Amino acid sequence: MRAEDVGNRETWLARAPGLHIGGDAVRQAVRAFRPSNSVAADLDERLRDDGYFQLAHDFGLDLSRMADTVRRFSDAAIPPVFCFLFDEFWAPFQALDAMYGGILGPYGLLPDFWVWNVDPAKGEAGWTPHRDRGRFALRPDGRPITLTTWIPLSDATPLNSCMYVVPAHADPTYGTPHENEYLFELPAIRALPAKAGDVLVWNQAVIHWGSRTSHRATESRVSMAFEFQANDSRPFNKPILPPNEPIPFELRLRLIAKQVLQYRHMYKVDPQIEQVATELVGQL
Repeated sequence: MRAEDVGNRETWLARAPGLHIGGDAVRQAVRAFRPSNSVAADLDERLRDDGYFQLAHDFGLDLSRMADTVRRFSDAAIPPVFCFLFDEFWAPFQALDAMYGGILGPYGLLPDFWVWNVDPAKGEAGWTPHRDRGRFALRPDGRPITLTTWIPLSDATPLNSCMYVVPAHADPTYGTPHENEYLFELPAIRALPAKAGDVLVWNQAVIHWGSRTSHRATESRVSMAFEFQANDSRPFNKPILPPNEPIPFELRLRLIAKQVLQYRHMYKVDPQIEQVATELVGQL
């Protein structure tokens, strides 16, 4: 990828046939998830007890096309987070608006998101055990100020790196000043295999990680995640984005550049891309 092509919308569209940039057609067409009162109450209970929940939902998107795009970008040494230039990668999170509003109240999108292609052929693994923001992302009564949503675009299994969590109720240091000490019992660990398009939501105090792949896995694990925050608290990161407005191409590009830089401790970044990202973030 040439530096001069990074800001060229048509170049990106040529790299991802069938995907879209701009307009509102994809957001309007995606199937929204609107939980009933009973479902919303169940999700809230699970979030309080376990610190996470998982649900199935058909967004009506071509997830295999999205996953193939991520894999092509990886093969071309393009950070897969650049897939967030395309409308399809925003649409599932926008379709969950009613759910987020029910949990957080008025909220916004944090400028914290990522895309993974965890390749078993390379013996790769997901991110190591961690809490996203820890106890500071919880209210005094234990309700979340922030949420992370993780959506696999291909099936996620124990062989190709599904998510693992320690439920909040089984974690002795959860929500305490000692949260950096991992004192949970190993049988408390819970594997979360997921089908493509499943929705995993956790508060940002829960320990979670992606396992190491096995050479017996038949395909890489492709997934994406986004973070959200209630509007009544001080922003954990800026800029906070409105949940129901299309994000222009130029802003998407600068936000993606921000991700490249703030997660570069996790990945080797091409120096040319890093330089371009630094210039773009300066315009954010």
